[in-house]
Amino acid sequence: MTESAPTPTHPVTLLIDRPHAGVVVLQLNRPEQLNAINEAMRDELIETFSAIGSDASVHAVVITGAGRGFCSGIDVRNFSPRALEASDPAIDRLRFQEAMAALPQAIRNLPQPVIAAVNGPCVGAGFALCLASDIRICSTVATFGNGAILLGLSGAEMGMSYHLPRIVGTSVAADWMVTGRTVPASEADRRGLVSQLVDSEQLMQRALELARAIADLPPFGTQLTKRALQVNTDASGLGAALELENRNQVLSHATDEAQARRRPK
Repeated sequence: MTESAPTPTHPVTLLIDRPHAGVVVLQLNRPEQLNAINEAMRDELIETFSAIGSDASVHAVVITGAGRGFCSGIDVRNFSPRALEASDPAIDRLRFQEAMAALPQAIRNLPQPVIAAVNGPCVGAGFALCLASDIRICSTVATFGNGAILLGLSGAEMGMSYHLPRIVGTSVAADWMVTGRTVPASEADRRGLVSQLVDSEQLMQRALELARAIADLPPFGTQLTKRALQVNTDASGLGAALELENRNQVLSHATDEAQARRRPK
């Protein structure tokens, strides 16, 4: 039986569902705007990520979009004037960028593994959310990109210049970010941006299968694995990576869940 989150007091820009024990699905819910992030959605996402991070009953998270798109970026028309128009434009723009950058940081900070199920256009801020996720799968109609550079802005924002080169390599990341071109699902799959490419009808089914498989595992082990992958991507060398792995393995070995799984049946 599906559980739904309590009805929020602000506009419903985010649908929250619990289709399986330990699994939370977050669906960006502005389909007519291809789920572009406005101020309400940004604040709702930050609030929800904070709640999920401290909820021990959540073991895996799926992020997807309502309708035919994942997320088309930032909807700057739907932010209050104070966000972008003030007496000191540079300072206020910096504060706006910092507030948007908090979104991928919040995803990365979640202890639970996060799966991005990309069902259509995934652009700008949406691309940043996708990159910050731990596992990315997409449908055959998905597209990716950041067109900020086409508007005379930097193509590097919201963690993209950090995450993308680590996922697809520096040369491919430069190609995508400097040109601002749209990347089709087939190329994203070929370049290793996504781990799976599936038909549209199968996307959520496959995402939920992955989430359930993760949720059914001991959460301490999956959370330590997520952190080790993050930290060791930037490790100074093999020695530092092994040190973290050794410590984490000793910690997880001592848990009741690990001991129970090792007992003869």
